Amino acid sequence: MPTLIRPFGALLLLLLLCPLAFAQPLPGVIASLAERAPWSDPLEALGTLSADESVTLSATVTKTVAEINFADGEQVERGRLLIRLEDGEEQALLRAAEALSAERANVLGRVSQLQDRNLAARADVEDRQAQLDQARAQAQAQQARLANYRIRAPFSGRVGFREVSVGTLVTPGTALVTLDKLDVMKLDFSVPEVFLGRLSPGLALSATSVAFPDEVFSGEIATLGTRIDPVTRNIEVRALIDNPGLRLRPGLLMEVIVQQRLRDTVVVPEAALEPSGDRHYVMVVHEEGDDHRLEQRSVMIGERRHGEVEVLEGLDEGELVVVHGLQLARDGLAVRLLGVMDDHTGVREILEAHR
Repeated sequence: MPTLIRPFGALLLLLLLCPLAFAQPLPGVIASLAERAPWSDPLEALGTLSADESVTLSATVTKTVAEINFADGEQVERGRLLIRLEDGEEQALLRAAEALSAERANVLGRVSQLQDRNLAARADVEDRQAQLDQARAQAQAQQARLANYRIRAPFSGRVGFREVSVGTLVTPGTALVTLDKLDVMKLDFSVPEVFLGRLSPGLALSATSVAFPDEVFSGEIATLGTRIDPVTRNIEVRALIDNPGLRLRPGLLMEVIVQQRLRDTVVVPEAALEPSGDRHYVMVVHEEGDDHRLEQRSVMIGERRHGEVEVLEGLDEGELVVVHGLQLARDGLAVRLLGVMDDHTGVREILEAHR
């Protein structure tokens, strides 16, 4: 019997003298830095695009189409001749008016020479001058009428499908082609009247469309409507959005997010929050020499966005909060800090580095 007691006593003595030999390793956590960043409250709405400038060019006279100088969908510059109507008769009338002006100018010159030698009355010179002015006015009027036979681009933009062919007889009001200025787009949407006080021209917004699901288009509010709809209690808002590559088209439905109430605030990853009833907590990591210890702290949060949360009270900029390992985290617990997550290093990279 004493032979059995000696090994057992030796084992007990070893446990008493070397408790660290069987100590469990400290739980590992991954933290993130509480940072101060720009923040806004998103206001979501649906809007419809329209061109910055848009017009349907039409005829103002009854004539046949003599010339078409554009291709469907072509980008054209302001003042470019797009369509010419048959204008032979008008050109002849213009030449006749210009010839009459030249004739009366010659007559005025001869009468003026005679008047200089006192061989003609002053009244004759004045009559000839009036006749010349009348002829010139008739030539200018004919020149203006001739412009109706030439359809030019009133601004730079992209033409649509042409609706006529050479030889087509057109009448006043006949649609010839559409022209849209697409480098900047107008985005019209409505929001409830309760947000009126938070909106102002110049406020930034972003817009997305199912046509381009992986791209976000940026813009800003240009104008607020002057009236509130008495039925829907909404106010109309117009924004301007840049259209790189001219891919957006008038009539496209857009999902709009207005960035209202711009401010700087403390931001942490949403994964750092521990909800409990109507309160929220975070685990703050404190450095104590070579060790790290946790502190459970109550925080007041604001808005959330894309995996981030705004912290209004309870946390300062620059503090570390646990984002991975919260299952074992307790107030006052000593932990092993595996790493700090940032824009370039995620949880997966940190865990793989400690395997």
